[in-house]
This record gives sequence, C-alpha cells and structure tokens, in this order.
Amino acid sequence: MPSLDDLRKRISSVKSTQKITKAMKMVAAAKLRKAQEMAESGRPYSDKMNIIIQNLSKAISDPANAPKLLVGSGEDKTHLCVVMTADRGLCGGFNTNIVKQAKSYFNKITKESKNLKIITVGTKGLDQLKREYGKYIIKKIDFKNKKKISFKDASLVGDEIVKLFKNNEFDKCVIFYNKFKNVMTQIPQSQQLIPAKKEEDTKIEQESSYDFEPEEDEILEDLLPKNISTQIYKGFLENSASEQGSRMTAMDNATRNAGDLVEKLTINYNRSRQAAITKELIEIISGAESL
Repeated sequence: MPSLDDLRKRISSVKSTQKITKAMKMVAAAKLRKAQEMAESGRPYSDKMNIIIQNLSKAISDPANAPKLLVGSGEDKTHLCVVMTADRGLCGGFNTNIVKQAKSYFNKITKESKNLKIITVGTKGLDQLKREYGKYIIKKIDFKNKKKISFKDASLVGDEIVKLFKNNEFDKCVIFYNKFKNVMTQIPQSQQLIPAKKEEDTKIEQESSYDFEPEEDEILEDLLPKNISTQIYKGFLENSASEQGSRMTAMDNATRNAGDLVEKLTINYNRSRQAAITKELIEIISGAESL
C-alpha cells in the first residue's frame, strides 16, 4: 500500500497534468473556430473547381487530345498515395484514423500485385507507416516549423505530384485526410486526384451548357495542376479543423479522467490517513492501559 507521502505526490502530479490538459483544451477550442471557418469556406471553391473540370472534360470531342492529368496514363499499375496527417500528437484518434484508412487501401493494392508509392505529409503519419510500409515511402514532407499551412505549401506538394506523373512514376494518385464534420466527428477520406475522377452529378449536367474560350483542352492544361494543389489545400484545411476538434475532445476527456483519478486518490489518501490516526490512537490507549 502506498504511503501518505506517495499519495500526496501522486495527487499533486495528476492535478498538474489536469491543469495542462485543461489549458490545451482551451487553446484547441480557440483555434478550432478559425480553422472550422476556413475549412467550410474552402469547400465551395474546391467543389466548384471540380465541377468546372468535369464540364470541360465532357466538352472535349477527341479524348486523345485530353491532358494526361485528366485521363491518366491509360494504365493502372502504380499507385501514388499521399497520406496527410499532423505534425503534433495529443489529438485522439485523428492521425490513427487517417493511417487506418490508408492502410486499408495499401492492402488492397498490394493484394492486387500493383506497385505502391507513398508520400507522407506530416511526421505522425510517417511514424505509424515507416515500420510496415517504409520501403514504399519515396518522400517525407512535414511543416513542423510552420504555424500555418498556406496555399503555397500545398502547391509544393502538388508540384511534386505533377513532376512525378510527368516522369511516368505512377498511374494513379490518391490523397488521404480527415474531413471535418463537427467537434466529435472527423471522417477519414480518400480522394483520387489523377486521373480526375468522373462524377455523375446533377450540378454538372445543369452547368454543361457553358461555352469556353480558349479551347477546353488548353484551359485544362493550365487548370488541372492548379486543381491538384487546390484539393491538397482543401485537405490541409479539413485536417486543421479536424485536428483541433479531435484535440479539444481528447483534452476534455483527459481533464475529466484526471479529475476522476484525483477523487479516487483523495479517497485513498483520506482512508490511509484515517487508518494511520486510528492505529496511533490504539497504540496510545494500549500503552496507557498497560500502565
């Protein structure tokens, strides 16, 4: 049984931890609001970009003239997977859920005897993947020293993807991230970037009557690389909001658990203290009676 001094130190330690987790929860809550606003404001732009690309691709009369980023290489042998996670931990299952989604896709690819290449964006994803899938990782990117990820940073990742595709390094590219729904819920997503995934959507059909100048294939040549960076930036924004929401929830749970532990330790401390006092009283009374 621990001594009273040990229990006092343990209670003090847990209370200190509780103060830290409470402070981290408040910081995450403050950051969440802005991150959520940015994620929600970025969705319409990225969705509209996809709609325009779908309309342009439908208007191309000769598929042979379509840009390679739109139609792909024509093969399905090598898959490039971009796993986007955080550079910091203490955010619940945020990073684990993304990696779990990615691993499910990796297993599917390897079972089909296709080639797999991985780019990790964020150190936490790298830490979880390097043991099992280290031989497939071709590039490691992190933004540890950045307070805020900008579109320029997303463009660096997008340019790297386009460069690898032009060098015939892969046939299909998929990104993985968490979509923010609310503070309690973040949904792991996998989104195909190359070739551009065709979607049957009523919005696309309604807006397909637009005329474009210059020709559609010329517009797509310029628009497709930008769209890749846009979709990656959207993933960054969704990840940022999801990370803060997950951290806020995790720190709230940690604060509650620390409070429960303090209560239990305090009860044990009081019981042990009472037992020690009772023992001393019994010894004094016994000594007095013997006299």
